Amino acid sequence: MAVNYIYPEYEVVRNYDRCIACRVCERQCANEVHEYLKDIKKMVADDSKCVNCHRCVSLCPTRALKIVKTDHTFKENANWSGKSIQEIYKQAEGGGVLLSSMGNPEKYPVYFDKILLNASQVTNPSIDPLREPMETKVLLGSKAQNIERDENGRIKKVMPPHVELSVPVMFSAMSYGSISYNAHESLARAASELGILYNTGEGGLHEDFYKYGKNTIVQVASGRFGVHKAYLNSSAAIEIKMGQGAKPGIGGHLPGAKIVGDISKTRMIPEGSDAISPAPHHDIYSIEDLRQLVFSLKEATGYTKPVIVKIAAVHNVSAIASGIARSGADIIAIDGFRGGTGAAPTRIRDHVGLPIELALASVDKRLRDEGIRNNVSLVVAGSIRSSADVVKAVALGADAVYIGTAALIALGCHLCRSCHTGKCNWGIATQKEELVKRLNPNLGYKRLVNLITAWKHEIKEMMGGMGINSIEALKGNRLMLRGVGLNEKELEILGIKHAGE
Repeated sequence: MAVNYIYPEYEVVRNYDRCIACRVCERQCANEVHEYLKDIKKMVADDSKCVNCHRCVSLCPTRALKIVKTDHTFKENANWSGKSIQEIYKQAEGGGVLLSSMGNPEKYPVYFDKILLNASQVTNPSIDPLREPMETKVLLGSKAQNIERDENGRIKKVMPPHVELSVPVMFSAMSYGSISYNAHESLARAASELGILYNTGEGGLHEDFYKYGKNTIVQVASGRFGVHKAYLNSSAAIEIKMGQGAKPGIGGHLPGAKIVGDISKTRMIPEGSDAISPAPHHDIYSIEDLRQLVFSLKEATGYTKPVIVKIAAVHNVSAIASGIARSGADIIAIDGFRGGTGAAPTRIRDHVGLPIELALASVDKRLRDEGIRNNVSLVVAGSIRSSADVVKAVALGADAVYIGTAALIALGCHLCRSCHTGKCNWGIATQKEELVKRLNPNLGYKRLVNLITAWKHEIKEMMGGMGINSIEALKGNRLMLRGVGLNEKELEILGIKHAGE
């Protein structure tokens, strides 16, 4: 039988002149990379176990550690990369589907990086956000097509249910189980302080977090885990998850090892049993079926909550969105192919779906062309990395964005992409008690507040530089965008001009 040893991807480099054998690295590593050898009185490392989470590097008191990418290589081959060869070795040995975490890392175009923002000069003066009012507040939900007045000529103010955000950013769906109790608490508390929303994901809502209801989006996914009337009514909005960007067309899977204690209770399934969400909702096979669920949820909540339908960005996304806009949904959430998740089949994560920039532009145009853009708000997700990405997304037609990976990075995530193992050294994507406590929610929520506060300042500065004083005036304003290094078809789909035109 062939033996195909896979050389470690990373190497732990230890400076023994600095190392004092304090064993902090040994205690802090959930992957058991570091070990103290008493006979030689030295720390050693098993590189094959290292996931490059940086926990040991960050906490080493003498800065004796660093992690480097190995220079071990296969014979050069333009077609067969070392990564491809190693993946075949793994599957030949285990016979299983390759799993990966935290979004698509491949070198596909990032269109946000090829879009520039316009700025005002002289005849259309810029606005100083320090001295003049700037409106970053947005309302999400269906809007009336026309202004209606009563018999006395007053504008009728009765509107469908909405949610209000102080800034066009929300924390995206991450379930209790995929992330820890402390991570959920950090997200909930930050959303409450900031005046925005966070999303429970498909794992139900822990009873401790019902108090954050006015800042909570509850999710109804195909597995219907943790869904009941009190859950629905505890929220500010309800989201029907039809798909997600990291794995379009398939369902979810939380391993039984993570279904413990309160997670089992919250999801309403037995401890130790795998939580498997089927790919389709087995009561939805058409827009008409979707409409029935939308109105069932509205009926269950007394027509007081806006209903969101979340879909993955796929090739016919604009036609799908057109149907959803007619289904009675108030908000459409579109998740691009760079969206993160705790675990996804590697092949689907890396090869299925569309960039969110192209999907957003095509959906916004389709809904405007059909005269139904006001029927719904658009929320987009899938690797929103900065305030500049937020501004560009709004200018392409979004009402708001979801952030997931960026929020976790703010909590301490180092993107080591080992969430599916349950051994998150930063206490985020784990249910191991000794690891969960490493994330202090009293500090975590403040870091999230700081992040969004900083983005809010930057959004105001960018809008001011454009001569725009409100998010509403920026929404869909593609005159404020210019492309660099894009071909004619890409510019056409995005609906923007090339820089220099």
